[in-house]
Amino acid sequence: MASGKEQEQQGFKQAKCVKVHGPIIVGAGPSGLAAAACLSQQGVPSLILEKSDCIASLWQQRTYDRLKLHLPKQFCELPLLGFPANFPKYPTKSQFISYMESYASHFNIHPKFNQAVRKAEYDRVKGIWRVQTEHLEYHSRWLIAATGENAEPLIPQIVGYGKFKGTILHTSEYNSGSKFKNQRVLVIGCGNSGMEVSLDLCRHNAIPHMVVRNTVHVLPREMFGMSTFGVAMALLKWLPLRLVDKLLLLVANLTLGNTDQLGLKRPKTGPIELKNVTGKTPVLDVGALSQIKSGKIKVMEGVKEITKNGSVKFVDGQEREFESIILATGYKSNVPTWLEGCDFFTKDGMPKTPFPQGWKGENGLYTVGFTRRGLLGTASDAVKIAHDIAGEREAAKESIRSCNSHVIIHLDHDGAK
Repeated sequence: MASGKEQEQQGFKQAKCVKVHGPIIVGAGPSGLAAAACLSQQGVPSLILEKSDCIASLWQQRTYDRLKLHLPKQFCELPLLGFPANFPKYPTKSQFISYMESYASHFNIHPKFNQAVRKAEYDRVKGIWRVQTEHLEYHSRWLIAATGENAEPLIPQIVGYGKFKGTILHTSEYNSGSKFKNQRVLVIGCGNSGMEVSLDLCRHNAIPHMVVRNTVHVLPREMFGMSTFGVAMALLKWLPLRLVDKLLLLVANLTLGNTDQLGLKRPKTGPIELKNVTGKTPVLDVGALSQIKSGKIKVMEGVKEITKNGSVKFVDGQEREFESIILATGYKSNVPTWLEGCDFFTKDGMPKTPFPQGWKGENGLYTVGFTRRGLLGTASDAVKIAHDIAGEREAAKESIRSCNSHVIIHLDHDGAK
């Protein structure tokens, strides 16, 4: 009987092999599209493998209807092609999808859809990456992991989870609050998604209770008529990070008031520093805070358990009944499920090397979309990767030309003799 390792090798051998002359890119979201576009500009072909049936599947299939970009469009552009001039400052979900589709069309990007990568591994003997899908095995000198940090829903462990009698769903399955009219809904999570879902539920006459398990920074989306993020980026060019954080919090307290009194306690670390260190994004308020102040969105402490009768018990001793629970608990990387034999990533599927150097691993491995800095980080990584791979290809061609030139000279000398 064959050993486990032998069976794996046989599995690779049984698949039909396809040689790819450029990098293999795993994922056709914004990160994969950006990498492919930048490579194309450098004259480098690439192949995108996408497990779903469309580009930007997170946006198309797993986002709620009222979603808009939280940052102005100039901070969310992919390399080489900006948003249409007639798009609003904060594009809607449908507008962002339209931009992604136009981007792919403009750069002639055609991913292979319904190609879930089961396994990717570096073959040290042949010096290639072997990437296996259900029916095919692709070989390339380079592999770009572009599945990003938001590949799969993150589902928390809740004691008594299976005892709840109502509906439980992750925000990836949430479309609109219209299905929850007049319901008491528990929203677990108070990030941008948790706040927006709670706001959406209010507008559809539901009764949202939002769980705040940890500290959170809430900032106004705009200050002085400008994007808060834009103001922060401008100030960081001239002032130390911690001073910029203090200025942001000063304005936030003046415009929003003391959020601690609402059950939204601020972390001791400033919003930008916290984002850089942990990846935790500050909430940019788009109206939820006023609903919290009015009592329409009720702030709750952490969930202790779901009891045997299906009600929810909180850490402060309260116990309440709800018709539905919505998990606004974010997403996680799925790299550990398909990338093997590589210690470049942590067990959570994030590069061990911090930004801005986490885009390049060993043996032709690259990552894009793992910076915890949104689409700005994606764009930065994509440009670096394209330049690096183009440089390697040119160096290889130069080496071949040099060898050929050497051979010709030797032949000429032999002929002269």
